[in-house]
Amino acid sequence: MNLPKLSKDQIKKLSLSAMGFVFLLYVYLTFFLGPLQKIRGNTLAQIADRQKKIDNSKAEVVKAATLERQAKESMARFAALKALTPEVAPIAWFPPRMKTFFANQGIAVARLESNTNFKQSELGAWTKYNWLIELPQADFTALGKSIAELENSQPLLSITKLSIHLLPEQPQFQQVAIAATTVIEKR
Repeated sequence: MNLPKLSKDQIKKLSLSAMGFVFLLYVYLTFFLGPLQKIRGNTLAQIADRQKKIDNSKAEVVKAATLERQAKESMARFAALKALTPEVAPIAWFPPRMKTFFANQGIAVARLESNTNFKQSELGAWTKYNWLIELPQADFTALGKSIAELENSQPLLSITKLSIHLLPEQPQFQQVAIAATTVIEKR
């Protein structure tokens, strides 16, 4: 290949052009492409941060929906429990209700032993009543079924103490004393 001979002036121009091209390439990479890469990195980081916040927000929306559903269910249960409590004082309706419930057991006494207010401020509208229910003669199997049914049918009642004494003259029957606690809304 025959390359034409370049003059000194042309070599200077060519070397100045090459240096200018290298300088232009350096300026482009440093001042234009470098900041663009930095901006691109910052933008990708911001997108990842926003995506994380969006995912967290979606999880919070699901939690809020669950909490709202639970609140509606709790309010419905609360209304149902409130409906179980008659408007009159508990001493007027609880003993007859227990007498009716244990009618087949021959209940003799259902009396109020004590009542106390709750210390928690959110339960200030409710009172705890302690009752003593006495069964002078009860069959063991029927008694067990009756107690289970009582606790299942009265959601705000719990048996706190159960005393069973054998009757010597009738060993098939027992004398039973049940201590029960109910939670009743103040009227």
